[in-house]
Amino acid sequence: MEIDFNKILFAIIGLIIVLNWGLLMSSIMRKIGARVAGRHGIPWFQPWVDLVKNYAIRSQITHGVMFYLGPVFRLSGGVGLFLFMPMIFGSDLWINFSFKGDIILILYFQFFGMLGMALGAGEGGQPHSFIGISRGLSQFTAIEVPMTLAVISLAVQYQTLSISDIVEAQQGGFMNWTIITNPFASIAAMLSLLGAFGHSPFNLVKAPNEIPIGPPTEYHGTYLGVLRTNAAILHVVEAVLFMNLFFGGAGSWLELIVKSFLIYFWSVFVGMVFPRFRIEQSVVWFLKVPLILGIIAIILL
Repeated sequence: MEIDFNKILFAIIGLIIVLNWGLLMSSIMRKIGARVAGRHGIPWFQPWVDLVKNYAIRSQITHGVMFYLGPVFRLSGGVGLFLFMPMIFGSDLWINFSFKGDIILILYFQFFGMLGMALGAGEGGQPHSFIGISRGLSQFTAIEVPMTLAVISLAVQYQTLSISDIVEAQQGGFMNWTIITNPFASIAAMLSLLGAFGHSPFNLVKAPNEIPIGPPTEYHGTYLGVLRTNAAILHVVEAVLFMNLFFGGAGSWLELIVKSFLIYFWSVFVGMVFPRFRIEQSVVWFLKVPLILGIIAIILL
């Protein structure tokens, strides 16, 4: 088996681009949120400062091996999503390690990081961590149901499980995009995306306005830096996934940046408008409208 060093090199370069774009996008969205609330907000370079500061701090507290493997598993999920995600359509160097049937692996990696964090939190020092675990897994499972139905609908529509093939089928203009040709699956997936990004109203697990705010209260220093690194990568890659499946993919990095920004902004906009759900409200919501739309998408095909 030959090792394609060019593809490895470009994958590393792409990961660096995605990381920095994710940090910048996070800064922009936090700035927008501050402006909406009548505040000035953070400087645009603050995420980089926070990342360097976190990686420079070492923890003297120990909770066991699995506790510290949680952020590693979380980061592995985000990096795994990137490595098997075709980024630029028509480029042999920017399709990473995608293959026929890669969409199945992508869906698995989406859940992998969440499971890793659940295992890590279970070994933490917080006696009520199991509450956060049950909340997080319950909500994410409810998110995955309509999302999986939407993906099944696309697989039936395009007769493939390859993301690259799905992007190729959408070429020729925006009228060929899945958002136009399969609106029920697209809407179900875009509603699921709100929960996947973890903004309000679906951010109870790490609610930023409460004293116990989830993993950041337990993980600090380098481990928090790993979580912040994963968040920057994961948000971009998840936006790229939806871009590939429903919005025709991207033929250049500029197009990818514009489309991923607009997709990510969708979740931020909703978060600015709607208050936070309780966990039972969140789960029931995903099992109503998004689930019904996903079922309709499959029935119509």
